[in-house]
Amino acid sequence: MTKPSVKPVCPNFSSGPCAKHPGYSLDELKGTPFGRSHRGSLGKAKLAKAIEDTKRLLNLPADYRVGIVPASDTGAFEMAMWSMLGPRGIDVFHWESFGEGWANDIKKQLKLPMNEYKADYGRLPDFSQANFDNDVVFTWNGTTGGVKVPNGNWIPDDRKGLTLCDATSAVFAMEMPWNKLDVVTYSWQKVLGGEAAHGMLILSPRAVERLTSYKPAWPMPKIFRMTNGKGELMEDIFEGSTINTPSMLANEDYLAAMAWAEKIGGVPELIRRSEASLALFEKFVETHDWISFLADKKEYRSNTSVCFVLKLDADKVKKMVKLLDSEGVAYDCGAYKDAPAGLRFWCGGTIEPSDVEKLLPWLEWAYEEVKG
Repeated sequence: MTKPSVKPVCPNFSSGPCAKHPGYSLDELKGTPFGRSHRGSLGKAKLAKAIEDTKRLLNLPADYRVGIVPASDTGAFEMAMWSMLGPRGIDVFHWESFGEGWANDIKKQLKLPMNEYKADYGRLPDFSQANFDNDVVFTWNGTTGGVKVPNGNWIPDDRKGLTLCDATSAVFAMEMPWNKLDVVTYSWQKVLGGEAAHGMLILSPRAVERLTSYKPAWPMPKIFRMTNGKGELMEDIFEGSTINTPSMLANEDYLAAMAWAEKIGGVPELIRRSEASLALFEKFVETHDWISFLADKKEYRSNTSVCFVLKLDADKVKKMVKLLDSEGVAYDCGAYKDAPAGLRFWCGGTIEPSDVEKLLPWLEWAYEEVKG
């Protein structure tokens, strides 16, 4: 096969940190308050703006709280689990490595009894097994498995337990049924292509009530505490006063990413762009029998972390990944280390669908080169 000549403008298909938004420039960070206190009026205003812009762009319910917390999505989700789990039974649903990690932390670190419902990579567990008298823990998008939850219809409005949802590769790229979700976490470096540093924690009033009415039996590190000695919510966390010192540079980058998103049409346009990229891959797979989606059903195929398996052994898949990298057409596109051997391409809203279109002939060429 003749080597293609047209390359993607941006070959950054990593699933995290993800590609910066089109047209990104460091000039967008000129407003960063370098060398100023994050607790001073300017720094706190910048952090508060990140919270308010998040609420507006995501169209969150007015009574939901948003906080900027340490250690990316992992820090945010660990904070939630360590602070809220324990007073009720726990149902955990997982189908890839990160969801399995939450299950292991609950079981081995918190040492709490739980019901575990799991599925293999590329599939979803049976959510009808959920008991909503319990707290229900799950990921919205399985970043390493290419499988997402298609909707929130399985979650009742009259649930007694909380729903804790790791949505780091879903928020800003998929429709989120906020009224069905009590705790939602995500990170800046995913869908908006921000910088890694901090996590976002979104809480419903029911989650806040849990925080103020329940005291865990285990010691709580300062970095996880969301209530004071009187058991009252530390409201300042959700107003721009972070628990530890934040990166004002990373915060400015997040503000710039949200400004770009709002300029192009907000969340609906981000979703449209992501789904357009997925549609291009779907058309390609339909006409090439050597590649298929890891997700075994279209209705829960992820539109952000798009995962494939190939009719190649693992060594040849690695050669294909290296070839795409060396040609400068797709960086960091190998499957996650614990997932089946294959390819994974990020297709969040910062990816131009036109770049996916330019990538496809290179996939075919690289496959022909390595298949032997």
